[in-house]
Amino acid sequence: MRLGVLDIGSNTGHLLVVDAHRGAAPLPAYSYKEPLRLAEHLDETGSVSQQGIDALAAFTAGAQRVAEEKGCEDMLAFATSAVRDSGNGDSVLAEVRERTGLSIAVLSGEDEARLTFLAVRRWLGWSAGRLWVFDIGGGSLEIAGGADEFPEIAGSLPLGAARLARQHFTVDQPDEDAVRQVRKEIRAEIARDAGRLLRHGAPDHAAATSKTFRSLARICGAAPSGEGPLVQRSLPLSALVEWIPKLTAMTREELSGLPGVSPSRAHQILPGALVAEAVMDIFELSALEICPWALREGVILERLDQIGDLT
Repeated sequence: MRLGVLDIGSNTGHLLVVDAHRGAAPLPAYSYKEPLRLAEHLDETGSVSQQGIDALAAFTAGAQRVAEEKGCEDMLAFATSAVRDSGNGDSVLAEVRERTGLSIAVLSGEDEARLTFLAVRRWLGWSAGRLWVFDIGGGSLEIAGGADEFPEIAGSLPLGAARLARQHFTVDQPDEDAVRQVRKEIRAEIARDAGRLLRHGAPDHAAATSKTFRSLARICGAAPSGEGPLVQRSLPLSALVEWIPKLTAMTREELSGLPGVSPSRAHQILPGALVAEAVMDIFELSALEICPWALREGVILERLDQIGDLT
């Protein structure tokens, strides 16, 4: 069957059209996306602004047209932390539903981590053993771990790259004291509940997914996306540690010239790097394998499993 998966993230609205059936890998057929930047369309009360709502409604209407043109039988629409954590999330989605007719579900942070873990588990397989998975989104950091298809531990922290950029990195080339303070806050947030994952023992495999991790891996020497998803890619901690002072000293224009970094996300690379470094340091990981599957694939896989259970 052909499915449309509409992912309303903190950075981007993304419709992924896939051909999928149970027991097979979802095959991407078409992609339609726009940089909504909902995490940056928050007013002083933490609510999504009318400008952000208008952008979301317009994108949703356009995505529906694309899905119809591409022959989608069903649309799976969900929103993550930008809407979940906003002060007016319910009214935002109610207005979008009134203007477009589409209901968008809000995933909890735990569900986001759980479904991302499912996608990574299916990609890496059972040979990965006990698995840890990390995902830096625009609004949150998801952490999950376990030995099965669904994690024993799944949680979300307010450490997304766009959120941190908006809160702490509003100017080019922040000074060392500012970076040190943000680094301290990030590490305290991650370490607060690190024991939930660590008490189950070290993983056999540690993986990361998301645009931020992929960009950081590319900066640190991983193969470009044009070489395909089957090429193994990793993010070594040693390389990242060497790059962070360089990223701190760069202007946004210089950052956008780095491999794997788009101009719209250049200001998020440094905070994303600080989160990635903290994750690997606190959980004592020398490297993370980059997985091409993430939340969208997890949503698709769970949907296909549900269909199969009904037949």
